Amino acid sequence: MRPDLAIIVPVLEEAPSLASRLQALEPLRRRRARVVVVDGGSRDDTLAIGHARADLALRAPRGRAAQMNAGAAACPADLLLFLHADTALPDRADALIVDACGGRFGWGRFDVHIESREPLLRIVAALMNIRSRVTGIATGDQALFVRHELFQRIGGFPDLPLMEDIAISRRLKRQGPPACLRERVTTSARRWERHGVWRTIFLMWRLRAAFFLGADPRQLARDYGYRPR
Repeated sequence: MRPDLAIIVPVLEEAPSLASRLQALEPLRRRRARVVVVDGGSRDDTLAIGHARADLALRAPRGRAAQMNAGAAACPADLLLFLHADTALPDRADALIVDACGGRFGWGRFDVHIESREPLLRIVAALMNIRSRVTGIATGDQALFVRHELFQRIGGFPDLPLMEDIAISRRLKRQGPPACLRERVTTSARRWERHGVWRTIFLMWRLRAAFFLGADPRQLARDYGYRPR
């Protein structure tokens, strides 16, 4: 039977925390959601953990867009939820998504909370949520969800090494506005803590501005620190 919801989790070398992250999705699996782990070529035990703790685990070319497209193709469901490996869902996330997409919305995202004691990151999260609500652009940290037929109609994620969340939001906005759910996902602060809060904020502002002005996403990905395929 086709599942109501498929949760697509793109991963790369997430072995230290992946088991606990997937364990947190067990209540949704018991309610007929399927969890799909898509590995981008990890050199640790990430894929093995995915095989043990998800409904499906597979390899795909490295890059979140390519991995998420592969996961959506491998596990068709009425609704698709794209979840970063370091992001936790709120209670009853599956019911919230079904309710949102059962009406006029074909896609949407959650508000986000950044898990940190750093006060500045609370402000960063609040601004992310406000900006998303005003612009209709969702970030990957906000756990984007979409009806399967709409995802297919727009051609899925553009094959970009960075800013795939902005690019698909643009495509989806042409079909209708997003459901901006006030329930919050909780995402790790590791990116900000690893590189410094202010440095990461300014880097993301610069990269987003360059993307909107037409810069090459592959160069932006290198600037961000992603390894090329």
